[in-house]
Amino acid sequence: MTIPFLITTLIVVVTPGTGVIFTLSAGLSRGARAGVLAAFACTLGTLPHLLAAMTGLAALMQTSAVAFETVRYLGVGYLLYLAWSMARDRDAFAVTTDAPPRSAIRVIVSGVLVNLLNPKPTMFFVAFLPQFVDTTAPGSTRAMLGCGAVFMLLTFVVFSGYGIFAARVRDRVLTRPRVTDWLRRSAAGTFVALGVTLALTER
Repeated sequence: MTIPFLITTLIVVVTPGTGVIFTLSAGLSRGARAGVLAAFACTLGTLPHLLAAMTGLAALMQTSAVAFETVRYLGVGYLLYLAWSMARDRDAFAVTTDAPPRSAIRVIVSGVLVNLLNPKPTMFFVAFLPQFVDTTAPGSTRAMLGCGAVFMLLTFVVFSGYGIFAARVRDRVLTRPRVTDWLRRSAAGTFVALGVTLALTER
C-alpha cells in the first residue's frame, strides 16, 4: 500500500458522484441512520466491480460491446427512474417525526443498484489498480484484494460522513419550503445529468 494510492483513492472517493448524491439524499430525507445505510450500500455496490476486475469480467466489459451497452443502459434507466421518483415525491425531503423509517433492506438495495448498474467503477478498477499491483507477480490477488478493501473502507467512511453531515443540517434546512423544493429539483436534475453522462460514456 503506497501513499500515492491512498491519496488518489481518497480523491476519487471524495469527488461527488452518483453514490454521494444518493447518500446525501438519504441523510437529508431520513436522517443519520439512513445516510450511513446508504453509505454501506454504495460500498457494497463497489464489491462486484472489484470481483469483476479480478476474475476477468471487466476485460469482457471492455471487449464486448453488448455486455457494456447492456450494463450502461440499465444504469441510465435506473438513474432516470431515481430522478423521476425524486421529482414527483414532494415529501422526499420533508422532515417528519411520525412517518415510519424507510426499511434498511430498501435503502441497501437502492444503494447497491446505484453503483452496481454503473460500468465506470469496473473501468476504474481495471485502469487504476494495475498501476499499483503487478498482476503477474505472486500474491497479486491478495494485493488487489487489499487495495480493494482500502478503497471500500474509504468509500464507507467518506460517504458516512456525507450522510451524517446531511442529517445534522436537515432540520435547519428542510423546514424552509423553498429550500426543500430546490433540493428536490436539484437532486432530480443531478440524477438526470449523471444518467446523460453515463449514456455518453464510451468504452
